[in-house]
Amino acid sequence: MAPLDPHSFTDSRNPATTDISLSLYFDFPSATIHGVAFFILSLPYAGQLSFDTRSLTIHQVLSPINLSPLPFSLSSSPDPIKGTQLSISLPDDPVFNSFFIVFSTSPSSTALQWLCPPQTFNKKHPFVYTQCQSIHARSIFPCQDTPAARIRYKALLNVPRELSAVMSARHVDRRPPVSGEGHSHLLPNGFNSLWSSETRVVEEFLMNQPIPPYLFAFAVGELGSREVGPRTRVYAEAVNSVLDAAAKEFAGTEEMIRQGEKLFGEYAWERFDLLVLPPSFPYGGMENPRMVFLTPTVIKGDASGAQVVAHELAHSWTGNLITNKNNEHFWLNEGFTTYAERRIVEAVQGEDRAILNTGIGWKGLKEEVEKFKDNLEFTKLKNNQEGVDPDTIYSEVPYEKGFQFLWRIERQIGRPAFDEFIKEYIDTFKFQSIDTETFLDFLEAEIPGIEKDIDLVLWTEGTGIPPDAYEPVSDLYTKILSLANEFKLGRMPREDEVADWRGQEWELYLENLPRVLEASQVLALDERYRLSESKDYEVKVAFLQLAVLSKCRNFYGEVEKTLKEVGRMKYLRPLYRALVQGAGKEEEKILAKRVFSEARECYHPIAQGVVESILAKHI
Repeated sequence: MAPLDPHSFTDSRNPATTDISLSLYFDFPSATIHGVAFFILSLPYAGQLSFDTRSLTIHQVLSPINLSPLPFSLSSSPDPIKGTQLSISLPDDPVFNSFFIVFSTSPSSTALQWLCPPQTFNKKHPFVYTQCQSIHARSIFPCQDTPAARIRYKALLNVPRELSAVMSARHVDRRPPVSGEGHSHLLPNGFNSLWSSETRVVEEFLMNQPIPPYLFAFAVGELGSREVGPRTRVYAEAVNSVLDAAAKEFAGTEEMIRQGEKLFGEYAWERFDLLVLPPSFPYGGMENPRMVFLTPTVIKGDASGAQVVAHELAHSWTGNLITNKNNEHFWLNEGFTTYAERRIVEAVQGEDRAILNTGIGWKGLKEEVEKFKDNLEFTKLKNNQEGVDPDTIYSEVPYEKGFQFLWRIERQIGRPAFDEFIKEYIDTFKFQSIDTETFLDFLEAEIPGIEKDIDLVLWTEGTGIPPDAYEPVSDLYTKILSLANEFKLGRMPREDEVADWRGQEWELYLENLPRVLEASQVLALDERYRLSESKDYEVKVAFLQLAVLSKCRNFYGEVEKTLKEVGRMKYLRPLYRALVQGAGKEEEKILAKRVFSEARECYHPIAQGVVESILAKHI
């Protein structure tokens, strides 16, 4: 076997899948999906073909010619990271390049979260949604689950009639189901006969642009929507207050798309719709093409949550059009996108907003490098992830160090020249998956002599933060850092000094205070500014983390409430770590274990795994 990706069983000697046709029956009572997938390979192939699976039941693999069974086997014991290898024996036939797989998911699928009505906004209907990044598509359907293998797909989703579905694909139709349509006649366990029930409806989707498997996405629930622009609708559960708040927060989306097009070229995905998910969604956003998934915590009431939308929009060029070949080159997705996000924010919201964003990122990068001081491999842009779960090493390093690298190039050659380089880069590699070497070769070809001015090897393969990285500078940024330094001397900012502050200003201020304060100082800060009650979770969590680290137990009730009401890992990680890291934390460790045991089922499986790893390391 010749591995293509340290996180996949995909064999580089096998042809890649180019097209998948899915017929999926959603069985909410059992939290399972029964499916048939029809695969088309890039060329005919005879012999062993390797696919990735996790927590799937494979019922049959069938020839498309006469539906005769094809031999297949599953690895005897699952790999803790990669899952279970599916090996299919394809016959020696010069035209054989397709086959069916009949399968079922399990309730333990790591990509799926099934929510019962009490866990949703409307409290009336169940809800299910996906999160496939980094390596979880394999727990929905068998596939070559590596970003090196880009696929087109079409899908029929059979769901209860009172629900509706969205996907990272073009919506074709919503209609009553027809017996035998698609490949539904091959469904297992009698679900083929249930397909055409009058209590069901079929939603049809088509993605005719090749995407990596981690961008496969759907959500099913009672959904409503609001139009916010010519290319954008905001979807959420059919709760008017949620829909109205989301529409207000993201009203400026079209202007961001236009600015993105000016900077990076034509928007290639036709639609840029947004789905606000229930609070358990584990990320701030997920850049699924045509249908970005968002946490409700980005709805802040002041349009500042649009910066997360700017990041996911930027992925439309860097990440979705051009994709890292595997997770060892993740910075190609996230470093580029962080740079692109800040350029869009600068164009739409002004330079001060972009610099504050950069300043928060700079502080975060320094903290992440310190966190990895005992394993500096993961402070490299290009790193070795053999035998490593990408979810457990997820950090700001590829985002912020990647941004710093690109910003360093921009400073060297000037913004106009760098803008032209970015456009040429996107145009050259669109709809491809590349690695760091490919980028560097292109960089050196397009900007001759750049390797003499910038140590490209140090930036991409060196540990830590290179000496020519750059902390941002602006009057507002400097003022906030100055006020944070004055707090160390006992002076709290006056109300007139912070009257115009929004969430970002407070976040930057809190991040630059000492990590541990006197409990009296934490109480005084909250008494004046009510930070523990902030509707902006970036501010609230930064303050609560400070309170826990300072052992100011007055706020432990609010910490518990926060950990139980949101599932975004950006908030779970720092709060659980603050509770359990370090000596003399017995009371806090007991609290962390109890809260997690009570909140666990409300977290997405990916978040469950991350919190479990934190607790296992420190308790």
